Amino acid sequence: MLRTIYIRRHERGLLFDRGDFIGVLQPGRHFVFGWNKAVEIADTLKTRFEHPLLEVMLANAELQRELRVLELTDTQRAVVWKNGRAFAIVGPGRHAFWTTPALIEIETFSIDPVRFDHPKLPAILQLPEAAKFLDGVQVSDNETALLFRDGVLIEQLGQGLHVFWKGNGNVKWKALDLREQVADVAGQEIITADKVSLRVNLVVTWAIVDPLLTTRTSASPEQALYREAQLALRAAVGTKVLDALLADKEAVGGEVRAALAARAGELGLSVRSVGLRDIVLPGEMKTLLNQVIAATKEAEAGLIRRREETAQVRSQLNTAKLLAENPQLQRLKELEVLKDVLAGTTATFVLGQGDLTDQIRTLVTAR
Repeated sequence: MLRTIYIRRHERGLLFDRGDFIGVLQPGRHFVFGWNKAVEIADTLKTRFEHPLLEVMLANAELQRELRVLELTDTQRAVVWKNGRAFAIVGPGRHAFWTTPALIEIETFSIDPVRFDHPKLPAILQLPEAAKFLDGVQVSDNETALLFRDGVLIEQLGQGLHVFWKGNGNVKWKALDLREQVADVAGQEIITADKVSLRVNLVVTWAIVDPLLTTRTSASPEQALYREAQLALRAAVGTKVLDALLADKEAVGGEVRAALAARAGELGLSVRSVGLRDIVLPGEMKTLLNQVIAATKEAEAGLIRRREETAQVRSQLNTAKLLAENPQLQRLKELEVLKDVLAGTTATFVLGQGDLTDQIRTLVTAR
């Protein structure tokens, strides 16, 4: 049987005889004779050449000239570029790509070291196969990330995008926030030195200063600091009587901060500030304390009144002495009193001989 096969410019014909690959048909018209022969059309525009018999077919020299063949080991990966654009990422095995009509370029990488850096990284990450072969972490400007492989710390990562090859051990990372954070130690039931039960709320401001030490010493630095703050608060409040505690809450905060500072340093942390936010007393203790405060204020008010009365009497005594020693001043004082007495009245005065004051006094007495 004679058949005519036409191969277009972007195609190649794969010629088989009884299922065995025997050659490549170039673009153009071809005559195929025989029932045992078959032709498969391969589209070179698909760039990547895949076939179940690829391993056998690559032994053909003519086909090898048409393809770019890539052999990758278990520790190798490759990025394929088509006409200068990212086309594919391939892993271990044998891969073949048509060399026409596109320009094919291939970059081969080892997955050890695990970090993957490339000037065209964003384009590579857009490939569909990127998630299969690559993983990454985006570290913001207020964070740091610790990179582990098989449980061993291999690098501390700064701000930016960091990409890693998959398949090179168990690669994990832990991001740590370097900003100032607040631990709210709320509702701590504590008994003071004078046996008063109260509830205290504490606020601790802290930050990570040594990420490596923090990761090695504690699985949860915030929980560790919270626990230490509870113990330090109980120790500070338990040694004080209620009056001293209420009079100087800042002193308690200072004691707690001093106790926390050493332990926080062992955890790779820095305590920025400590303060007592609230001290909550039981209901009966509030009533009793209010009564004490009211009695204290009443006593203070009585003392102030007595001081004012004493000052007033002392002032009157000094005035009397001054008037007794100065008769003219005494007369002026009498005139001031008469002015106050006659204020708002209509009076007619007939003045004669004698002392003016005596005449006024006589008229007033007569009326």
